[in-house]
Amino acid sequence: MANPSRTLFIISDRTGITLENLVRTLLSQFDDQCCDRMVLPFLDTPAKIDAAVREIDAAARDDEAPPVVFSSIVDEGMRAQLRKANAQVFDIFDTYLPQLSAAIGIPSSGHVGRSHGMGDIGAYDRRVEAVNFALNFDDGSRFKGLDKADLILIGVSRCGKTPTCLYLAMQYAVLAANFPLTEDDFMLGGFPEPLRAHRDRLFGLTISPDRLHRIREERRPGSDYASLPRCRQEVSAAENLFRSHAIPFIDSTTVSIEELAIEIMQRVGVERHY
Repeated sequence: MANPSRTLFIISDRTGITLENLVRTLLSQFDDQCCDRMVLPFLDTPAKIDAAVREIDAAARDDEAPPVVFSSIVDEGMRAQLRKANAQVFDIFDTYLPQLSAAIGIPSSGHVGRSHGMGDIGAYDRRVEAVNFALNFDDGSRFKGLDKADLILIGVSRCGKTPTCLYLAMQYAVLAANFPLTEDDFMLGGFPEPLRAHRDRLFGLTISPDRLHRIREERRPGSDYASLPRCRQEVSAAENLFRSHAIPFIDSTTVSIEELAIEIMQRVGVERHY
């Protein structure tokens, strides 16, 4: 029997990014699509909460099943307002803050927007610097200053180096550069000269030739660059280089950017910044 239609609301007084990630993780445990999702960020006044409650109540009237609400509203009064909605409300702060406060013996501050705001200017500046670094050292575009990198990803074109570097920068302020292994590198058969001084910071990405072929076909359809034989040759050559020079590497074919980033940091020992 099909699931009854219902709306899932994600409500926050700031961006809602953290809560949305949590909800996505929870919903991944259900095989079927259970809800239509609606994100309502920046609900930071009682008037905005009232408007949200009216929207939730309207969904309760129109849908086949009561709405589900996830909330990360900090203000206690506005949380109480939200609980009046005709819905099942899961309040993250009501669930965890009282017990956490009791456990560590410190009252909660009630500050809004701490997790994704600019409360710690130094931490924010580190993330901006890391993003700029990843963009400046993308795809072997420059070598001067590469010694500042915490990590250098190497691999064939389109195996996931750039998005992984940007994720590491944005989430953990890691100074991550990436260097593409090209056909010229494989023809010469040696180790790329610009990387010789940075062996201790190298980490390789590989990918299945079939997956690489599909990705490259979207970028350059029908080209030799995207052909399956060339993809097979490049992936094989890259993996041989990793093994012959003892460079740790991971297959990105079925691994998310988030999982790649965490495993790479864990294996290389890169410090996380928050």
